[in-house]
Amino acid sequence: MKLVLLSGGSGKRLWPLSNDTRSKQFLKVLQSDNEEKQSMVQRVWGQLKTVGLANSSVIATSKMQRDMIHSQVGMDVPLIIEPERRDTFPAIALASAYLASVEKAPSDEIIVVLPVDPYVEDGFFEKVKELEKVLIETDADLALIGVKPTYPSSKYGYIVPHSESNSNEYITVNHFTEKPSEEKAQTLIDLNALWNCGVFAFKLSFLINIMNQKGLPIEYDELEMMYNTLPKISFDYEVVEKAEHIVAIPYDGYWKDLGTWNTLTEEMATSQLGKGVLSDDSINTHLINELDIPVTVLGVKDIVVAASPDGILVADKASSPKIKDLISGFEQPPMYEERIWGWSRVLDYAKYDNGDEMVTKRICIHEGKNSSYHYHNLRDEVWTIVRGEGELALDDHITRVKAGDIIHLPAGKKHGIKALSELEFIEVQTGFGISDEDFTRLYFKWEDVMAHFSKSKAKVIV
Repeated sequence: MKLVLLSGGSGKRLWPLSNDTRSKQFLKVLQSDNEEKQSMVQRVWGQLKTVGLANSSVIATSKMQRDMIHSQVGMDVPLIIEPERRDTFPAIALASAYLASVEKAPSDEIIVVLPVDPYVEDGFFEKVKELEKVLIETDADLALIGVKPTYPSSKYGYIVPHSESNSNEYITVNHFTEKPSEEKAQTLIDLNALWNCGVFAFKLSFLINIMNQKGLPIEYDELEMMYNTLPKISFDYEVVEKAEHIVAIPYDGYWKDLGTWNTLTEEMATSQLGKGVLSDDSINTHLINELDIPVTVLGVKDIVVAASPDGILVADKASSPKIKDLISGFEQPPMYEERIWGWSRVLDYAKYDNGDEMVTKRICIHEGKNSSYHYHNLRDEVWTIVRGEGELALDDHITRVKAGDIIHLPAGKKHGIKALSELEFIEVQTGFGISDEDFTRLYFKWEDVMAHFSKSKAKVIV
């Protein structure tokens, strides 16, 4: 059995902490058993290790989230990188092509697909293990996990069983109902319907056959090359709703979608994260502040206040799910990003009358980590080292840098830096058409950088 964890999302529902590169699953607002802050993806990966499923799991994600996953759960976590976001059917098709053509998984291999961020007990993943047995025994097209509802919710989809479903292990699925009214939800619960938690299993051959029918290549490299031509459609619409024989395993345990501020704050261990004051008479109110300035919250009820370099949110908790629609027109690039090597924060941006642009960033590289060795075509950079020491690689030499040093990097100059101690610098970018696409990477690993300089007999100045 292989597990494919889907890690996507555009970072809208938990704005302003979440953005395109730091979706909800990466927010470190939960608390681990050792009382350290952890993210949803860190929590889930730890649970997979606990139940013995991590070694058979891969994470399917976009290239924008690759660094974040490696930063939070380690470099050894296997990833399948989508060239761009195309919804869940293309993502699962790409993962299936990878398992079939690269990992050479057999056609009868059971593939289980699940979100990377469910908030569940460890027992949920023990239930995931049962999908293989049920799928083989029933010879169904798909096997799902459905959560036994605890109340008539209008927020979730429902899996509705056939009336003759009487197995203790699974139900036979009749149809699906998406986000009904609470009154309709109660009627469905009376019919033993289950919440759809987005977990399903199938034999690899089942999806490969569908891909063949659609004329899609099953070789990973070929499918990756044409990925941008695939339709943006969900797996539910393209596959699940068209399947003829579906079964579902009921799960009678704790499960929650922490996708909005009102649900996420219910599971936070503390009502305040970050600098500021939350008054004692602020009832059922949470403050989450990533800024370096204090935020004071006084005498309010049922409120969430969230502040980050991307913006500030003050919302009634019950209204917070509306945030995605309200900010849909925002086109601001992410102001804060986590990377494998550390983090960067945009401090200022300006565009002048002649079209020239200026971006100022504060960048931190953790001790022992390094940026890639790269160059830009369209922008010049000036770095001012403000803390720590590093090893700087330039076109024809390697040298040490420390707090107080200023480095000029005109367009085309190859450069990279490694932190010998935690290193911070201010980066000022100037040019026309400043973009993250203006980036040519030559080497990722510092050993490769050093090997390149050694072969070129470049100067190493210490």
